[in-house]
Amino acid sequence: MSEKKQLRIGLIGIGFMGRTHTNGYKRVGDFFPALEYRPVLKAVCSRNAEKVKAFAEQWGYESTETDWKKIISRDDIDAVDICTPNDFHAEIAIAAAAAGKMILCEKPLARNLAESQTMVDAIEKAGVKNTVWYNYRRLPAVMLAKQIIDSGKLGRIFHYRANFLQDWTINANLPQGGEGLWRMDAAVAGSGVLGDLLSHCIDTAMWLNGGIKDVTAMTETFIKERVHQLTGKVQEVTIDDACSFICHFNNGSLGLFESTRYARGHKALYTFEINGENASIRWDLHDLNRLEYFDNADQSDLKGWRSIHVTDGDHPYMNKWWVPGLGIGYEHSFVHQVADFLKSLETGEKCSPTFTEAHQTQKVCEAVQESAKSGSWKNTGVND
Repeated sequence: MSEKKQLRIGLIGIGFMGRTHTNGYKRVGDFFPALEYRPVLKAVCSRNAEKVKAFAEQWGYESTETDWKKIISRDDIDAVDICTPNDFHAEIAIAAAAAGKMILCEKPLARNLAESQTMVDAIEKAGVKNTVWYNYRRLPAVMLAKQIIDSGKLGRIFHYRANFLQDWTINANLPQGGEGLWRMDAAVAGSGVLGDLLSHCIDTAMWLNGGIKDVTAMTETFIKERVHQLTGKVQEVTIDDACSFICHFNNGSLGLFESTRYARGHKALYTFEINGENASIRWDLHDLNRLEYFDNADQSDLKGWRSIHVTDGDHPYMNKWWVPGLGIGYEHSFVHQVADFLKSLETGEKCSPTFTEAHQTQKVCEAVQESAKSGSWKNTGVND
C-alpha cells in the first residue's frame, strides 16, 4: 500500500467546534481509507497555554501555540482551521491566504458582508483551497433530499420553510460576552440567532432550492440589557434573540424562516420542508437519519407521507459506516466534510461551500438585518 499524502492541520480555537472538527480529522481515515490524503494534527492554538496543552494531549496534536500568527507562519502547516469566535475569522483567514495556506473556516464566514468580502478577495487573490463548515449539508438524509430535488421528482417548487429553535438564553440574569457567551455579544458575533442558527438554514436552503432573491424580516431582543462578563457592567444587548423572515427565491418559490433562542422546550430543533408540484419532503435534525417524502403519484388509497430510514448502503455516505438500519449522528457530518475536502485535493474540484458560496449566505443575512431595521423588503443580490 502506498504511503498516504499528508495534510498537516493547524487548528485555531479549542471550543465546541474545535472538538467536532478534530473528531472529523481523527475518524476520517478509518472510514474513508481509499482517500489519498490523511490529516495530521500538527498544531493547535489557543490563548490559554494550560488549556491548549490539555486539549493537545487529549486529542493528539503534536504541538501547541498561544498566538495564532505563529500557526500561520509555520512551514509544517498546510491547512489552517479557524474555530475561533467570529471576530477573528477575517483577520486569520486573510493572513492564512497571504501565507499560501489552505483554509477551513467555521460558519458564519464573517460578522458582516463587508468583512466576508475581504475574505473572499483574499482567497481569490491567493488561489488557496478553502471551505466553510456548513456541516448539515453532509448529513445523509439532507444529501438525499438534494438528490431528490435535483432529479426533478418534486417538480416545480412552491414553498420552502425552515426553523431553528433553542431555549438556552431564557434567563434575564444570563450575562453577555466573554468565554462561552461570546455569541451574546454583537461586537464579537456580528448578530445573534441570525448568524448562529439561521445562517445554517439559509445555506441549506440555497443549496437545495437556489438563490434567495429578496427578504422582509423582523427581529427581537427580548432582554434589552445584561451584565457583560468582561466589564462587569450592565450594557445594552444588541444581538437578535429571535429572527423571522419571508422571502422570494429566484425560482419563484416562497420561503419562510424562523429562529429563536426563546422557544422553551427546544434545544436544537432544526427542520425544513419543501413543497413541490408533484411531491414534498421534510427533515428534522432530532430524527436526522430519516427523510419524509410524499409523492402525489402514489396510488390514491395508499397515498401518504412515507418515512425513509436513510441508512442503506446506496444512501449518501452510508456505505462507509454500518449495516442498513443502524444510524449515525451529528458528529458524522464533520467526518464527511473532512472526507469531501480531502477528496477535493485529489480531484482539484472545489469543496462546497467555498468562501464565495458562504458569502452569498452572508448577503442574505445582511439583507435580513437591513429589512428588520427598515421594515421594508430588501434585495439580496444573490444569483443562482
